[in-house]
Amino acid sequence: MNAGPGHPSSGGRNRRKRGRRPPNRGGHGAARGQQQHSGVFTAPMDHSYRAALAGNNGPRQGRQRPGFTPSYTPVEPEPLPQQAEDANSRIFAFVDDLFFAAKIQETARKLNVKVEFLKAEKDVHDRLQQNGDEKPSLIIFDLNNASAKPLTLIPKLKSKLKKDTSIIGFLSHVQGDLKQKAHEVGCDMVLPRSAFSQNLPQLLRRHGAPEEESSV
Repeated sequence: MNAGPGHPSSGGRNRRKRGRRPPNRGGHGAARGQQQHSGVFTAPMDHSYRAALAGNNGPRQGRQRPGFTPSYTPVEPEPLPQQAEDANSRIFAFVDDLFFAAKIQETARKLNVKVEFLKAEKDVHDRLQQNGDEKPSLIIFDLNNASAKPLTLIPKLKSKLKKDTSIIGFLSHVQGDLKQKAHEVGCDMVLPRSAFSQNLPQLLRRHGAPEEESSV
């Protein structure tokens, strides 16, 4: 139907507006195009991520990660000559932790070293009287051994034994306050459990040797 002179047809304008719009390339094809475009965009990220993982986890020949050194296991020392059955022990230990007590006993057995485990201050005085003038070379303290009262007993032993006897304590690596207190009361060396365990053979070998050999 034709519109009158005062009534222009709105349909013509609508058709002209529709004609100005760019042709529709969309539909399912546009969606596929977007997927392909996004795939091209994300693919390099995926490849770089996989490459980074391969670089971190894969083998690297001739390179070490910064700040890391290869693990080192100390060489086991040679055992001492077999000691007489009635020889006095030169090493005392205030250790009630079953794991470390067993480790000390086994290491001492391999090295032919005698270690005597004590529980209280009275035990030390009894052994010192029995040994006469011979003082122990080393006293080991588990600084978490509450029954031995290390922070109370260490200064007494240090005052009595002077520099003839080394006193070594071990504790957890997070016990910084206890480490400082142990040094203050006279402990010569305080080691984390891991370091004590690693250096145990050398410590027992050095201090368990007869006096004439250990002084060389």
